[in-house]
Amino acid sequence: MNLRLVDTHTHLDFPEFAADRSAVLANARAQGVERVVVLGVHQANWQRTWDLVCQTPGLYAALGLHPVYLEQHQPEHLAQLREWLQRLHGHAQLCAVGEFGLDYYIPSLDRERQQHWFEAQLQIAADFNLPALLHVRRSHAQVIASLKRYRLPRAGVIHAFAGSYEEAKEYLKLGFKLGLGGAATWPQALKLRRVLAQLPLEGVVLETDAPDMAPAMFPGIRNSPEHLPAIADELALVMGVDTPTLAAASYRNSLELFGWAPLEE
Repeated sequence: MNLRLVDTHTHLDFPEFAADRSAVLANARAQGVERVVVLGVHQANWQRTWDLVCQTPGLYAALGLHPVYLEQHQPEHLAQLREWLQRLHGHAQLCAVGEFGLDYYIPSLDRERQQHWFEAQLQIAADFNLPALLHVRRSHAQVIASLKRYRLPRAGVIHAFAGSYEEAKEYLKLGFKLGLGGAATWPQALKLRRVLAQLPLEGVVLETDAPDMAPAMFPGIRNSPEHLPAIADELALVMGVDTPTLAAASYRNSLELFGWAPLEE
C-alpha cells in the first residue's frame, strides 16, 4: 500500500533526534512520508530549525513563539520574527507562522501575557499571508473568539485538536484544518474518538508532534515521523474509513493549506 503522507507538526530540531535524525527521515520517507514540517518555538531555536530545513530535502519550516516558553520571550522577539519572515518571504521551505497559541492547562502561564503574544502573531500571520500553526490547550473559546476577530486569509492548523464537535465546527467554518495525531489512538480517549468519527475528511491533516505525543502503538518512547503510517491506520479505524482514504484526504488538505504542488511520483 503506497501511502503519500505529510507530517504537519514536528520538532525534529530537538536534541532527541541528534543521534539518528537522517536515519529517522530516511525510514519515514520509505514509508511514504514525503514532507515534514518543523516548527520553531522560541527565538533561540529559529536558526537551528532553519538550518536543518535548508540542509534536508522534504523539510519545511514554521517559525513562532510558543506560549509554554513565555518566560523566554522578549519584546524584541516579535520584531525579530517579522525580520525573519521578511527575509525569507517567498522561500519555498518557509510554510507558516508557528508554533504559537494559548495554553490554559499550565496554571503558571499568565493568560493576559499569552493573549498579547498570541494576537501579535496572528497579526504577523495575516500581514505575511501565511497559515498559522496553533497550540490550543484548554483555551478553545478564547482562541475561537480571537480568530473571529483576525480572520486569517490562509487560516492554518489547530495542532493536536482535542476539542468538542461544536468547537471543531467553529474552526472549520474559519477555514482551519484540525491536526490529528497520537492522542486519539489511545482507547481511553473516548470523547475525542467520538468527535473524530464525526469530522469531515476535508477538515483534517495528520501530524506526530515528534518527539512528543507518542501514539498507543509506541507507548513511552520517542515519537517520530516514522510512526505516521501507523497513526493513520488507527485514526482511519476511528473515523470509519480505510487508511488510503484518510491518507489521500490529509495529503490533499496539507498541499492545499501550504500551497504545495504534488511531488512527482
